[in-house]
Amino acid sequence: MAIGQGLGVLWGARSVDGGAGRRRALVVLGLLLALVAVVEVLAGEPIAGSWSVSVPAGGPASSQSLLADGSAPPPEDVAGGMAWSRGPGGPLRLLVLPLLALATTLPLPLLAAQPVIAAAVGGAAAVLSVGAFHTLTVAGAVAQVIALYRAGRHGRTGPALALAAPFPALALLPVAGLPVAGLPAVGLAVAEGSSAGFPAAGVPVGELVLVLACLAPVAALGGIARAARATAGAHTAARRQAAGDLLEHTARGERARIARELHDVVAHHISLVAVQAETARLAVPGMPQAGAERLLAIGDTARQALTEMRRLLGVLREDDATEASWRPQPGLRLHELNELLDGSREASGAATRLILRGAPAELDPGVELAAYRIVQEALTNARRHAPGAAVDVELDYTGAGLRLSIRDNGPGPLDGEGGHGLAGMRERAAAVGGELVTGPAPGGGFLVQAVLPGRENAA
Repeated sequence: MAIGQGLGVLWGARSVDGGAGRRRALVVLGLLLALVAVVEVLAGEPIAGSWSVSVPAGGPASSQSLLADGSAPPPEDVAGGMAWSRGPGGPLRLLVLPLLALATTLPLPLLAAQPVIAAAVGGAAAVLSVGAFHTLTVAGAVAQVIALYRAGRHGRTGPALALAAPFPALALLPVAGLPVAGLPAVGLAVAEGSSAGFPAAGVPVGELVLVLACLAPVAALGGIARAARATAGAHTAARRQAAGDLLEHTARGERARIARELHDVVAHHISLVAVQAETARLAVPGMPQAGAERLLAIGDTARQALTEMRRLLGVLREDDATEASWRPQPGLRLHELNELLDGSREASGAATRLILRGAPAELDPGVELAAYRIVQEALTNARRHAPGAAVDVELDYTGAGLRLSIRDNGPGPLDGEGGHGLAGMRERAAAVGGELVTGPAPGGGFLVQAVLPGRENAA
């Protein structure tokens, strides 16, 4: 009953306060097991000495038992083939057996932070108790199972399995009174009212050792499996967290980059509005006072809007405060596209062609910047996922806008929805009022196609 209550406390403490609660519950359980083990020994051990009889292999199937009741037993029965001897009893057994019972159980609470050492100490005491005194308490056997599970759960695989190995070996040997083929059975000490050869619970030692031999490796392997599962779960959670952080960081960086570039374009137009309003106010002679005031208000409003935009997006500027961030943003001018394609050829060593269709038209700066970044990201993806593949970059000016196509002759799209680069290209196209689609190209390869608005549509 006490052992069951202790196990219930240990199980319930798992959800109380984590490892500290489990450790306190383990201490309580270990102390209960120690108490039960001592009670088992004292309840089954007589104070007076006992007499034991050794039955050789092939002898009578039954054994006789005598008590030390004052009458001297026969010193030896040669005709019967049985040797009588004075067994260890009385004060010696009352001292040794409780100590062994404590040694098999107390390491569990005393060495809760060192599960491998606790299993080693308790296992050595259990082997000594069975091998030297032919006795083992049920509480001690339960303590060994728990200690081996914890050794496998919190220790290393090799030591846990090594600590479980003596119990199967103990069951195979005749040291617990189990006859084994090829080995003579040792004398089983039997005394009326004595626990020699039998635990106090009434379970024969041989059967208890056999049960322990079966449960000890299972407990160790169960702890090892639980530790492996926990480690795998932790690694999986860490990988998911890293993937989520990477996705969030990439998306945040891409949005910040788009915001910086749009800020540059919008700031340019607002600056032009302020300059033109101020120039018109000063350059037109004879302008009515009301008109001059209106132009002055337009210039002031444009400058205030520019200041507010720079203040709100100042953090983005600080995140990328490099010399390159102050340069004019790239567009679709021929020399800029040639520089981009030349860099891709040098990096990949593959053929990269630029194809122009229709009459080139000047687009909105934001649209040109988005188109340039889409081409740049598509070339980067082609080098990464289709190394050595030839790439065609086609710009088709349709009058109503720009149709942009980047195609390679590589292996085609990968499994899944694509990486962060494709999502960034879609965001860029959507930010200027266009749309972008990706997928397998006709005849093989990968195709990125974007439709971007012209100047009138963008306005």
